[in-house]
Amino acid sequence: MARRGAGTPFLRQLSLLLLLHLGGTLGCASVAVSPRVVPLGSAVTASCTIQRELCHGLEQGKVRISWMLDNKLVAGSQHQGPGGTEVSNLTLPRFNLTQARLFCCVEWNGTKQRVGVAEIRAGYPPAKPLNLSCVLNLSDYGLTCRWEQGTNSHLPTSVVLKCTGSGAQAVTGCTPRGGHSHCTVPRQLLQLYRQMEIWVSATNALGTAESERLCIDPMDVAKLDPPTLQSIQSIPFQTDCIALAWDVAWGTEHMELQCELRYRAPEDSAWALVTGIIGQAGSAQRCGFLFGTQYCFQMRCRRSSATALASWSEWSPVRNYTTHEKAPAGKLDAWWGARPAGPGGRLEVQLRWKAPRQREANGRVLGYRVTLSPRRRGRDPPTLCNTTRTQCNFSVPAATGRVYLSAYNAAGEAAPTEVTLLERKGQPLAGLRAVPGGERSLWVHWEAPPAPVSAYVLEWQRVTAEPGHCSACWQMERDGTATRALIQDGIEPFQRYNISLYPLYEGTVGVPVHTTAYSQQKAPSHAPKLHLKRISKSEAELCWEPLPVEVQNGFITSYTIFWASSITSMASATVTPSLSSFAIRGLKPSTLYKVHIMASTAAGSTNGTSLTLVTTALDDTEIQFLFLSLGLVFVGLMVLLICFQKNERMKEQLWPSVPDPANSSLGKWVPAAAPQEPLQVPAAREPGPAAISTVTVLEGDAGKEPGKEPGKEPPGTPRPYVRQEGPGEPVQYARVGPAGYRGQRLLPEPAPRSYENLRGRGDGGGGDWGFLEEPPATFPLLQGLRIGGNEELHECRAD
Repeated sequence: MARRGAGTPFLRQLSLLLLLHLGGTLGCASVAVSPRVVPLGSAVTASCTIQRELCHGLEQGKVRISWMLDNKLVAGSQHQGPGGTEVSNLTLPRFNLTQARLFCCVEWNGTKQRVGVAEIRAGYPPAKPLNLSCVLNLSDYGLTCRWEQGTNSHLPTSVVLKCTGSGAQAVTGCTPRGGHSHCTVPRQLLQLYRQMEIWVSATNALGTAESERLCIDPMDVAKLDPPTLQSIQSIPFQTDCIALAWDVAWGTEHMELQCELRYRAPEDSAWALVTGIIGQAGSAQRCGFLFGTQYCFQMRCRRSSATALASWSEWSPVRNYTTHEKAPAGKLDAWWGARPAGPGGRLEVQLRWKAPRQREANGRVLGYRVTLSPRRRGRDPPTLCNTTRTQCNFSVPAATGRVYLSAYNAAGEAAPTEVTLLERKGQPLAGLRAVPGGERSLWVHWEAPPAPVSAYVLEWQRVTAEPGHCSACWQMERDGTATRALIQDGIEPFQRYNISLYPLYEGTVGVPVHTTAYSQQKAPSHAPKLHLKRISKSEAELCWEPLPVEVQNGFITSYTIFWASSITSMASATVTPSLSSFAIRGLKPSTLYKVHIMASTAAGSTNGTSLTLVTTALDDTEIQFLFLSLGLVFVGLMVLLICFQKNERMKEQLWPSVPDPANSSLGKWVPAAAPQEPLQVPAAREPGPAAISTVTVLEGDAGKEPGKEPGKEPPGTPRPYVRQEGPGEPVQYARVGPAGYRGQRLLPEPAPRSYENLRGRGDGGGGDWGFLEEPPATFPLLQGLRIGGNEELHECRAD
């Protein structure tokens, strides 16, 4: 059973899988590659040979051999070899992989099996090591060498530092670890105070490369410990010189040393280097130092007999020293402003100046003094101000033409600088402009005036919402022929500056010219806030406040208004920065719009927040007309309503009922002296036309006799007649005057009280009311008068 199972296809396939051998020989297959390591880009040949009798299941039938380079199929040639073998050859004309595996495969029974493999590597010969340098450490006397390896060869490379002494001694050295480019040769492999040859060798499968050979005495490259600075002192008689003393490091006393000194002031960017100092001397002198200035000093040494490859020691610890001071020197740059100080004939002067440079200050300036005259021996002039600042204000007589400014320190006072107070009425400059000179500087350009100029004064001031003043923001250009200057002091990006330029002529100061500039611009910090000023059905007027200068970040070039609704696309309009309002026209009535504004500079733009507005359905005039029409309609309706509710009263007011005397009748007339019943107050009832019960006929002026007193009638004078009503009836009275009688007007009046006499009352003039001389019966018209009312009137009768 076992023998029969060995010939089954499954077992034959399993046997092929077990034939894989990474060494290149697979029992029944062998792969030969020539060469195994090749330069990149060169050709590679390979051969795969299969022994049929050694491969179970492949003794009979056709065998197909194929190749795979990693996972990529490549084609080769196949033929039968001697002894029943199958041979396949492969040529790769350009091998461009640094590392790959080449597989020989057999296709049998529809399955591809790997039966042989070979590994191929490609790369470059090793690069030549460069910049070999060595240092001898005196603590353990080990020689540490460093180098640069060069480009990667992509192949395993061994690197060795080799050294040999004179007399063809054996080559020794060290091997770097971990792929580093340095190693240390121990003391026992070195020959001190003798020349040794040192180099680096790099080897891989494609070749060997060696560095330049270094021939040195290990002691020549010994790195010494740094010296120690002991003292630094100024030389009294040579005021700008100092003397230094130092000690060499321990263990180097017997060596000849070469040392270097370096120093610098805190404001210096580079060190000043002093070379050629002999170490054994232990002291040195150096001149050219500034007065009253702090310096830091350092020193280093090496063996003087060493070659240029010798190593310097580290720099010694820093030692600071301040040179001694002397009185300041040089002139001060000064600038002034003057204005009258009232009726006293004096001038208010603001004097500003620049602090002296370190080379001229000769120490730390303690203060400044301004006087009316120069200082003379044995006499101090009047002092206008004594300050530690670089400006002062003082008052001088109007005729003062100059003042004197001087600086002083602990060593003395400088010679005074004469400041002439000139008037600013000279010829101004033309063509002033300013451009960025950098992120924190500005170049100012101008045209030279026709008249000769001795100097220029530049002033600049940062523009802010709250005006301020910078006393140090100015500078003087001593070159009268210059046409440009660089401003660097206090300039910040995204800030606007006002710049003024004054030309200084002989005997006068020119009128200043001005400009504005930014050293750097960007988009505004934010855009203005929109406000709705007016809106109608087709137009909306917007307004905004100008941006504060602090948030503009540049010159505003334009404002852009954007608006859109849900049914219209975005529209925009650009306005100049001088405007602060804009009217959007052509809008649709009763529509919601979203509006925003964008502020722009030359460096960018910023959008503002959106404003939502709704147009009206009508214009203002249409709304006014509509309200007026509605008001009129409302008034008319109110009038009609009142008329309907107050029909009787309105009728009485508009068309009063006038009695017709011809259709009236008078009842029984009785004398006024007849007893009268007390009047009864009528009950409240709906108002109606007044009922007249009694008519009194008044006498005109012609019926009155002069000299009669009112109320005293002679006997036999006719009395007015009244109609006597029945008991409990309301009585209404009316007087009929002469004019009323003729015009047939009735004057209703309240009924008199029972005790009142119905004679006329007057003021003694012609206007007194008189009584009728004859009974009413003598007047036919009155006899036929009948007044209609709520109750029937009785006829009047004569006495």
